[in-house]
Amino acid sequence: MSGEEADLLSGTALAVFRLNGQFLEVSEKLARPAGLTAAWWQVLGAVLRTPLPVAGIARAMGITRQGVQRTADLLVEGGLAEYRPNPAHRRAKLLTPTPAGRAAIRKIDPGHRRLAELLAAELGLPAFRDALHALETLVRALDAVAGQVDDGPPPGG
Repeated sequence: MSGEEADLLSGTALAVFRLNGQFLEVSEKLARPAGLTAAWWQVLGAVLRTPLPVAGIARAMGITRQGVQRTADLLVEGGLAEYRPNPAHRRAKLLTPTPAGRAAIRKIDPGHRRLAELLAAELGLPAFRDALHALETLVRALDAVAGQVDDGPPPGG
């Protein structure tokens, strides 16, 4: 690997980590008035169009199945989501929002729309589209090469 390639990877990772932190911070602010956390919003948002099993949500969001399971259980406990039978798999129930969960998401919509407008004004629509395209391309590329990366030695070993 050349020095430039290593620098590009490091810079990209640092920018994405920073962006993730920024998105989590603003998501918490947007979700709070609806009685949600960013994690609750993320999981509910994943099943708004179609119910999914916990493992499917985890894959779509790039987070751990255990983390999604904890959040899903809290959403069900709070009456914001429910588990339904999965015709494709008896044990992997499908998570779907309840009417209360959908109402909570609707409370976030004005703030979400406002943030989108602010970002579009700051970036310009062409650059906003380009940013989305670049991130989607990066996700696909990382998916394609991730299996080729060695785990390496354990920490401290």
